[in-house]
Amino acid sequence: MPELQRSLSFFDVMNLVIGAIVGADIYIAAAFGAGFLGPASVLAWVIAGIMAVTIALCFAECSSIIPRVGGPYAYAKEAFGDFIGFLVGWGLIIAEWSAIAVFPLAFVAYIAYFYPNIPSSIQIIIKILFVLFLTLINYMGVRKAGRLNDALTILKIAPLLIFTIAGIIYLIMEPHILISNFTPFAPLGWNGMGSALVLIFWAYVGFELVTIPSDEIINAKKTIPLAIALGMGIITIFYVITNFMVVGTVPWTLLSNSSAPLALAGFTIMGVLGALILSVGALFSISGSDEAGILTSARIPYAMAGDGLLPHALARIHPKYGTPYISLILQSSITLIAAIFGTIDQLIILSVFTILFCYLVTCMAVFPLKKKYGGGIKLPRIIPLLGIIIIIYMITQTQINQIITGVLLILLGIPVYIKYSPQEELKRVRMEIIRGEGIFRRSIRYPEVFLARALRRVWQLLVKIRTYYSTNK
Repeated sequence: MPELQRSLSFFDVMNLVIGAIVGADIYIAAAFGAGFLGPASVLAWVIAGIMAVTIALCFAECSSIIPRVGGPYAYAKEAFGDFIGFLVGWGLIIAEWSAIAVFPLAFVAYIAYFYPNIPSSIQIIIKILFVLFLTLINYMGVRKAGRLNDALTILKIAPLLIFTIAGIIYLIMEPHILISNFTPFAPLGWNGMGSALVLIFWAYVGFELVTIPSDEIINAKKTIPLAIALGMGIITIFYVITNFMVVGTVPWTLLSNSSAPLALAGFTIMGVLGALILSVGALFSISGSDEAGILTSARIPYAMAGDGLLPHALARIHPKYGTPYISLILQSSITLIAAIFGTIDQLIILSVFTILFCYLVTCMAVFPLKKKYGGGIKLPRIIPLLGIIIIIYMITQTQINQIITGVLLILLGIPVYIKYSPQEELKRVRMEIIRGEGIFRRSIRYPEVFLARALRRVWQLLVKIRTYYSTNK
């Protein structure tokens, strides 16, 4: 498999964490919690941040044990075998490509703030130019892409810092407004906490992307865990402070009906200039998130193709730029089509369940990976257990149509796996089926085939239980 170039520094990687997470979400998500909890939504941002950090630490643990390109796909493959690894990689492609397709739509929506009623033909041209520009930067080398992401991260954080500083001054000068907007603290009660947490949690999603281009990160084993921990800490603090300012300056009843809560808060504090600054910040924020997504997501099919689980062409590296250019071109073509013909709601539905599935398997992978390889960042066992509980809770809070859609999309990957998985294994399985050999016996004889590794563990557990009861009668 051709090798990628190690060009991303710690600063680049930490900015990838921040750049992948801080996108359009923060510019609209303040309204989510306000509609369910009122001013108490600030507390939901704290809880959602702790939940996201818990799951992110599981990714940090796995990446410190296996600093390999592919991220969750590589962890699942090493922990549970090719089949589960493929399903995680397949689910990750669906989730990340759906998310990438959202950003051109959001970019056009924020431009409409300045130029309402943009003709549909012009909107399509803007989407094409947006995707082409960011794809070209990634095509020409990971170092250029990393530098662009660094710049976009700074540009999109700057307006929020200006807003925060201005908000602090404003509330110090007008303390009665702060008290009024936070009284009562929970006017709607606490029954909406679960719904608010699910929506707010999505503002923290994206930390998984930094683990995918591991082969292009300098000293990935140490860099990735530290970048995830520091980046997530900065984001959580930043989100909580920003939303405290939003809720403190604008009545929650207005926030709950606003599609641009930060622009509304900026207008309250600084007038038209404030709304303009935060709207421009939203454009940079969307661009930065999409750039980080394009950079990292193209490495998923590259890694899977290198393992023979997708067409080999996707593993090709550009001879001059050292980037997975075929994977980049395919990714951008599909996401551009989705951005032109899809809607934000449709694309989010495609990504919800599949990303949670990837998170769940990664948290579960911590245990077998530590047992198999040792090392890591010495994460306490309670952290991945909490991560599993959090994800299961999130899945129960998603809509049934999201679950059904996600399951069907993941199952669609099985024919792809059968086509591209090693043919020797498939032939062996066919012969055993013809001979009528039992699946448990086959799993013991060939422990690496399909789900046999998991089946072998179930079989061993049953044997242990039978032995235990036999010796204790």
